[in-house]
Amino acid sequence: MNSVLGFLAPVLVYAYIFMLNAILPGRWVTGYVTRTGSSDKLKYRLNGLLTLIIVVITWGVLGYSGIMPWDWFYTNRWYGLAGAIVFGLIFSTVIVLSQPPVRKSFFADFYLGRAENLQLWGGKIDAKMWLYLVGAIMLELNVLSFAGHHHLTFGDQASPGIFLSAGLLIYFVIDYLTFEEVHLYTYDLFAERVGFKLGWGCIAFYPFFYAIPLWATADLPNPGSSTFMLVLSALIFFGSWSLSRGANLQKYYFKKDPSRSFLGIRPETISDGNKTLLVNGFWGLSRHINYLGEIGMATGIVLALGYPLLPWPWLYPLYYVALLFPRQADDDKRCALKYGPLWDQYVKKVPYRIIPYIY
Repeated sequence: MNSVLGFLAPVLVYAYIFMLNAILPGRWVTGYVTRTGSSDKLKYRLNGLLTLIIVVITWGVLGYSGIMPWDWFYTNRWYGLAGAIVFGLIFSTVIVLSQPPVRKSFFADFYLGRAENLQLWGGKIDAKMWLYLVGAIMLELNVLSFAGHHHLTFGDQASPGIFLSAGLLIYFVIDYLTFEEVHLYTYDLFAERVGFKLGWGCIAFYPFFYAIPLWATADLPNPGSSTFMLVLSALIFFGSWSLSRGANLQKYYFKKDPSRSFLGIRPETISDGNKTLLVNGFWGLSRHINYLGEIGMATGIVLALGYPLLPWPWLYPLYYVALLFPRQADDDKRCALKYGPLWDQYVKKVPYRIIPYIY
């Protein structure tokens, strides 16, 4: 019975999130993306943080009442992963087949997607934002359950590093949903299409692979990490977070109001009279300083565990390296086409791609 419920759990959770996303109050915002065939900006209704709170409260009520053990998602993690993989494949196939071809190759269409912006009820539900929402909330439930399993297994002998790592991942999710509107101005929303990469990625990969540091260590005893290492891990995480969040916020405010200062930094720009690029602050350090922040946050989460020689948790930051370094190259190509000679000026002014003074 648990195997069946475990397999169906992701679908049930995602359906619950869809319902909450549709019925809970939210705020309407105008995004950065332009509606296809129009100059109008798409509108979105955002209530991700409230949806997360209701889902976590529901999980807490089920755990406190004894209906569902606190570590249920951990003990059924393989069944849940299998269910998410299958549902992600079905979702991606249906979404892609429902849209007209974009590329000559079906496999390229299937992987990269066909539809740019799928919305229901005039933006009340947006496919891309819903996918990121279900991935984030399912990740949160996995992290809570994995940390709960560690506590139930070791009690007073549990590892502070496991709980710190879990806390940093929880912060990662809460931070994303707190700044949900900022995400509307990022590469994922204006460049990605809805297909296997985005659909399966958010449904199966994001909520389960991002939990791999805890997946690999929740059953392990306290490694006896020093206070220094725990503090250092947190400092690496939050220092990297400041790069990622700071860069995204600076770009967000600049796109909303090009004359607005951010953290006391007055925007400096270069322009060709038509297009304008921001060249100072976070965006003067490197062309993709936010990518460095993402990799650094993942590194802090892994170091907090206290098992630096265990290979499996390191798959998490290595994934970011494999994802973001090629994305940087693709994004630079897009920008070169979009901005022309202006982009060449920016590259001369900000020569480093991701890591200041190194790369």
